[in-house]
Amino acid sequence: MLTNPSSDKAHILIAQGVNLDLLGTREPEIYGSDTLATIEAMVRQASPDIARLFGWSAPELCFFQSNHESLFLEKLSEGWSGALINPGAWTHTSLALADRLAALRLPFVEVHLSNLSRRESFRQHSYASPHALGVCYGFGATSYLSALTGLYAYLAKTLQSKGL
Repeated sequence: MLTNPSSDKAHILIAQGVNLDLLGTREPEIYGSDTLATIEAMVRQASPDIARLFGWSAPELCFFQSNHESLFLEKLSEGWSGALINPGAWTHTSLALADRLAALRLPFVEVHLSNLSRRESFRQHSYASPHALGVCYGFGATSYLSALTGLYAYLAKTLQSKGL
């Protein structure tokens, strides 16, 4: 589904998982000093310019964070055009997340602030990434802009191939 039936605009979910409400104070040497509010403002500001690179208007963005896995999984099921997903620790532990993402076939990019390849071995495996269009990590908050660019490029190509 590329657009919401009540609108011509695409609807993009920016989903933040467990413990991401602590950004800015939790281990800033790993995750940086940006808060979720800072990241949201940065993404909202950049979204129209990134969308224009691909010849379309900026989609509507919905930012969501939950420390409750069931709420997180339900939010993914709301008929989004695409998503950026930072599952937090669920990345490395949640078969439920993997199963949901496989079933939904939601076009999404997995995002992480830290460089997972430089982290502990258990953090180097993602249950979500096999279902993702791509994964952006290691650039702090800027990882979200890279992910958004990739998602918009994919959606623009998909829309064009469908003649929309």
